[in-house]
Amino acid sequence: MATALNETFDPVFQADMPTGYVPEPGEEFMNARQLAYFRKKLLDWKEAIVRESRDTMAQLKSGPIQEADMTDRASSETDWSIELRTRDRQRKLISKIDSALRRIEQGEYGYCEVTGEPIPLARLEARPTATMTVDAQEKHERNERVSRDD
Repeated sequence: MATALNETFDPVFQADMPTGYVPEPGEEFMNARQLAYFRKKLLDWKEAIVRESRDTMAQLKSGPIQEADMTDRASSETDWSIELRTRDRQRKLISKIDSALRRIEQGEYGYCEVTGEPIPLARLEARPTATMTVDAQEKHERNERVSRDD
């Protein structure tokens, strides 16, 4: 089985995808073209996150905050704190992207992990890492809220 970033992947992911292709509801669900589309979307997203992370690391390595004024220094430290929290959230997002890529390779992508129903294309377009339909997600969140309240 090919790795997520390997260029020599299964032929199903080399589907002839025309420029500007966007999955349509009338197509067969999760056909080779749709799988290739979402795989590319996920890989591009992951690449952008990794690139931003590298830029942040390069800025951090350039040296400590040099502002002489205490207010400016505090502002810079706050900005860096926010940046690092953002990178941490993106690190977690990369894990979800990798999980979605594995589901593509295993033929499970696009189907609700709770009900087995197809996840609507509009939801996958908006949130390519989705693992549940909106109804299943809402039920899951309601159950979590009840558990926290106990």
